[in-house]
Amino acid sequence: MKTILSFDGGGVRGAISVAFLERIERILPAGGGLPLARCVDLAGGTSTGAIIAGAISLGYSASDIKDFYLELAPRIFRRSRTRIPGLQAMFDARPLREELARVCGERTLESPDILTGFALVMKRMDTGSAWIVSNNPAGAFWNDPPDASYHGNRHYKLADLIRASTAAPHYFAPEPIDICAGEPPGLFVDGGVTPHNNPALALLQLVTIPAYGYGWATGEQDLRIVSVGTGTFRDTLDARKARRMTAAGLAIKALAGMIRDADAQVMTMMQLLGVTKTPWRINSEIGDLDGFHLPREPLFTFLRYNVRLERDWLARELGMKLSAARVETLRQMDNPDIVPLAYEIGQAAAEAFVDPSHFEADAT
Repeated sequence: MKTILSFDGGGVRGAISVAFLERIERILPAGGGLPLARCVDLAGGTSTGAIIAGAISLGYSASDIKDFYLELAPRIFRRSRTRIPGLQAMFDARPLREELARVCGERTLESPDILTGFALVMKRMDTGSAWIVSNNPAGAFWNDPPDASYHGNRHYKLADLIRASTAAPHYFAPEPIDICAGEPPGLFVDGGVTPHNNPALALLQLVTIPAYGYGWATGEQDLRIVSVGTGTFRDTLDARKARRMTAAGLAIKALAGMIRDADAQVMTMMQLLGVTKTPWRINSEIGDLDGFHLPREPLFTFLRYNVRLERDWLARELGMKLSAARVETLRQMDNPDIVPLAYEIGQAAAEAFVDPSHFEADAT
């Protein structure tokens, strides 16, 4: 069975994903001493998920990634009084860029020490296109073309790609990447502003559509997609407060709502096309689609691990009683102060929901 690990975007809430990853790592054969990268066939992510997937592909353990988060988040999301709101991004990208350069070095997508398949999602603003980039040598754009009209994907630096996937508009400046010699660089931002903040469906497309060059077999026993979230919630808005908001404030709220709508659509399609032991409630109308899928035979096994950042859910499912103000703070993607509590919530959820029986095939 081929296994894909898929990681959502979500800023510092990636600490939730790391806690799930630690539990998964203990269950998979990696718990016997193998690098996690040797136990999966593809690790992919968007934004903060691209950092996690990239670290896995380089052979880092879940505990390594946890330490990375705890150390890096306060440095990345450090507010500066010298930055001009509205004219500049909220945060300076240099600390993140420097840390990615330290970890990734000069590695490119073709570097031999990338231990497994790796993919990420980013948005190219100058052409208006979503890019799903992977280290697959059979991909259509892997090599330089004869007319030298662009650089093949093999040459892209890992650090540049991950930095681009994390360049959330408003929070960080876009990342320029050279595409063609002698031409202005492409301008890339966070893959979260594509439909693939939850990249599970994008990764399914990547490994099954022939043009992408993977051509993996589908079927419940042939393909497994493990999707890890960073906390979900419905962000409501009081109508009276909305009337007092600026146009820019409303635009940001609308964009955030669109990202969550896209996440819900991804979850709907994944549970329609696959079979799951972890049915996730989509909404009050269609529920969790448990027992219903569109093909006669499911195309893959789907496992989804996430938490709802809602007071009643946290109390009911995890026994964690938090104030409304604390839960509201937890929903922020740029507040490093929430990392310890987000990690604690992820640990509790991982113990509750990541069952060894979900990975029985790996133990045989």
